[in-house]
Amino acid sequence: MQTTFGTGQAAKENTDLAFTDALTGLGNHRRFFDKVDRLISDRSEDPAPFTVGILDLDGFKPINDLFGHKAGDDILIQVAMRLRASMDSYSTVCRIGADEFAYLYPMVFSEEAAAEKSRMLIEILSAPYDVGERTARLSASVGCSLFYSGDETTEILVNKAETALYHAKRSGRGRVVVYTREMEEAAKRVTRIEQALRRAVSAGEVEPHFQPIVDLTTRRTIGFETLARWTDRDLGMVPPSVFIPIAEERGIIGPLSQLVLRKATEAARSWPNDLFLSFNLSPSQLVDQNTGLHILAILDRTGFDPRRLEIEITETGLMNDPASAEKIVEDLRRVGIRVSLDDFGTGQSSLGRLREFHFDKLKIDRAFVSSILDDRPSEHIIRAILAMCEGLGMDVVAEGIEEEAQADRLVQFGCAGGQGYLFGKPVDADATLGYLRDSYRGALRAKAI
Repeated sequence: MQTTFGTGQAAKENTDLAFTDALTGLGNHRRFFDKVDRLISDRSEDPAPFTVGILDLDGFKPINDLFGHKAGDDILIQVAMRLRASMDSYSTVCRIGADEFAYLYPMVFSEEAAAEKSRMLIEILSAPYDVGERTARLSASVGCSLFYSGDETTEILVNKAETALYHAKRSGRGRVVVYTREMEEAAKRVTRIEQALRRAVSAGEVEPHFQPIVDLTTRRTIGFETLARWTDRDLGMVPPSVFIPIAEERGIIGPLSQLVLRKATEAARSWPNDLFLSFNLSPSQLVDQNTGLHILAILDRTGFDPRRLEIEITETGLMNDPASAEKIVEDLRRVGIRVSLDDFGTGQSSLGRLREFHFDKLKIDRAFVSSILDDRPSEHIIRAILAMCEGLGMDVVAEGIEEEAQADRLVQFGCAGGQGYLFGKPVDADATLGYLRDSYRGALRAKAI
């Protein structure tokens, strides 16, 4: 009898281990799916609604990197304790990923109640965490789905919750989104665009377009910014505001960026040597230490002088991993590539970043330029930026100039460089070459006169 009991006890313990997350003691992915499967089965005769939620910790990786993996594990254990304490006797929470948790609310029947309960979880998790003698703060994003029909499986419910979570993460930190049918259609469209974009990058079908950057006083073109453009055979022209975020989120941005840079430098080789080429790096490329090597390999392959290249990075890109970004910036500047801070004034970095990163140029965001003529705060901000850059020895380019009066006001304030539709829209390589021929022909005629 003892042997039989011992065997049964051991089997139960093995089953418990297989369904338990070793770090937090919560149920794991298998436990969660088992719980939802059972509830669906229980309600098969009368499919009363219930709620499934997926909770993802925002910014956990940087905290993990900053404090170390042991501290990261301690935080996850504290998160698990808070979530478990917030569950009533009917509900379940499990850890289903590195920093992802899932919960089941059998007695939450409406979208409004699901959102309210989820916001409560986010609030609970926002309190400080003890990390040795220091504290850390976290936010969380949540996606929920509701069971309405006996046709729905656990996998379908979880996929819907993950789709809602994707929308929550895209709309900012600390958000709750409950799944809707419109999200499913949007998710399908994103997947269609992703698949078409992968094919287009592989086939080399994404093209660089070039927008002129001018000396505001003389109106002479001094360089061009490279902008990616893509027209698909089935989808038609896809705006960069659509395909660039998808490329970022689905891991395509590296190959896409390399393709566009290669084509851009091949085109720019035939330009006059005093013209520079400006190229944007995405936030994800600033955490990839191979980024510098990829850029240098492309320049070597195309024979483009690194001293004619400017790399533009955004404030937001710096925030993800400042140490990684700083190393990449240093590697690029060491070979003569200039580095610009793009969209200044709209991100989250401090003024101290300007001292730490030693930028060569700063680009004033179009939001300030567009209101320079009728908004005194924008005028004062632009004046302050120009004074600061003069003190730091940085060049300045104002973006989004569309009117002569805006350009005149910027010249009056002492801004040297400008960019915008007033001087030219982005066009392909052939049209850019034609623009340059006309510009230089005009300059030669002016000299002759």
